[in-house]
Amino acid sequence: MTVHPSLEPYADAWTHSIEAISELVLPLTEGQWNLPTPCPGWSVRDVVSHIIGIECEQLGDPRPIHTLPRDLRHVVDEFTRYMEVQVDVRRHHTAPEMTSELEYTVIRRARQLRNEKRDPSALVRGPLGDQVTLEQALRMRAFDVWVHEQDLRAALGAPGNWDSPGAFVARDLLLAGLPKAVAKGAGAPANSAVVVDVHGPVEFMRTVRVDATGRATLEETPSLGPAVTLTMDWETYVRLAAGRVRARSVAPERLKVEGDPQLAEALLAAFAVTP
Repeated sequence: MTVHPSLEPYADAWTHSIEAISELVLPLTEGQWNLPTPCPGWSVRDVVSHIIGIECEQLGDPRPIHTLPRDLRHVVDEFTRYMEVQVDVRRHHTAPEMTSELEYTVIRRARQLRNEKRDPSALVRGPLGDQVTLEQALRMRAFDVWVHEQDLRAALGAPGNWDSPGAFVARDLLLAGLPKAVAKGAGAPANSAVVVDVHGPVEFMRTVRVDATGRATLEETPSLGPAVTLTMDWETYVRLAAGRVRARSVAPERLKVEGDPQLAEALLAAFAVTP
């Protein structure tokens, strides 16, 4: 896909997920486009609209000039307001309009990635108009389209690709936010440790250690006598860390909690690391 080896995993993951999404939505009826997804307030159409919109912005297309309705209850801050514009402007598009725009956008973006000559450290426009490195931008796109692929699969009852290339990009990105969730979000005490043990298509065990100064680090070595151990399957981990479900709605057999109950409750409340 690209001349830069550090970008190839993200370009490959993005391609795999975006093609899976295209295949998922191509045969949908008009009614299926209106099915709700795990994203608050967003239907299948809205999730696809979001993907199209962000990819168009990565191509350098101007953002649409559009005034949002005032009755969108899921629009609660500047971030959600920014993201909603690309969604709401397509809310009345038909199924053929959606699939044709998605196909055209994917073709343009794939061509852009194939011809990418910039250094991975080059600054580009980020999802909110800020400046990020090209590598960071592509990593976020690979993550975003994989998570939204899973949102669409959940809405359509079509599970799959839990171990695709995007899953491993998601694993690393979600784990990167875990130390902050433990130390700041949950307020884990100094000199404590939290273990997260995940099984399923993507398996891993990670320890977050909080040192004497309150700084948290992520380690692959297990901890003896951690303050809290969370054991769950990969799908549950993704849905919790991506903010798709709350811990109280997860079936007990899918989430096992051991250790300090108050710290565990605080950690699960702060577990979502994506906006």
